[in-house]
Amino acid sequence: MSAHATELQHEGDHAHPGEREYIKIAGVLTAITILEVAIYYVESLRGILVPSLIVMSVIKFIAVVSFFMHLKFDDRRLAWIFALAMILTLSVVGALDVLHRFHSIDYASDFLTGGH
Repeated sequence: MSAHATELQHEGDHAHPGEREYIKIAGVLTAITILEVAIYYVESLRGILVPSLIVMSVIKFIAVVSFFMHLKFDDRRLAWIFALAMILTLSVVGALDVLHRFHSIDYASDFLTGGH
């Protein structure tokens, strides 16, 4: 193997987590999912239900793409692409929520609820 090929091989090497680390991450993801389901059934938390579910979903998204999709070990530019996509998605969802709350369209609400 040439010196250049060896250099490239070492450049691509990175320490991936072992099985134990993946099991810990899966445990954290499971705990967050249990919390997401549990928070739905707590009446006193209805006011913060959607924001808390969004926050927990973003945390799970980051954990999954970082470790299970190996984004943590790839080029940083890919992380920026995922981060910008997440920001864009949350911005669109937030804008739609604001529009729905402050400029509700009657025919859309009637359509969704089955009323006339």
